[in-house]
Amino acid sequence: MDHFRNPRNMGEMKDADAVGEYGNPTCGDLMYIYIKVKEINGQKIIDDISFQTFGCAAAIASSSMITEIAKGKTLDDAIKITRDDVADALDGLPPIKLHCSNLAADALHVAIKKYRENE
Repeated sequence: MDHFRNPRNMGEMKDADAVGEYGNPTCGDLMYIYIKVKEINGQKIIDDISFQTFGCAAAIASSSMITEIAKGKTLDDAIKITRDDVADALDGLPPIKLHCSNLAADALHVAIKKYRENE
């Protein structure tokens, strides 16, 4: 509930290096994950990350949590973040809301793939 009531890294990033958009037409949730990448010692690092989510409390909490998990990670490590990682970090989600953590992980993966396509 804390990540829903006090979301971290929320808002559009105007100068993002890439944006991952992912949604679920069945439930209507839509997420945007914005990433800013910096190269440090030959490694591409997620230097900054933010999100915009249009959806339920679980979708907002999942988006907030994935930004916390991914920030500071290499792109190679961040692309490995799974929906289970997000749900576990939130101390679980109700079974009917597990798809929300899927959306957050998928939106992050889309952002990373778009960044890599434009390198």
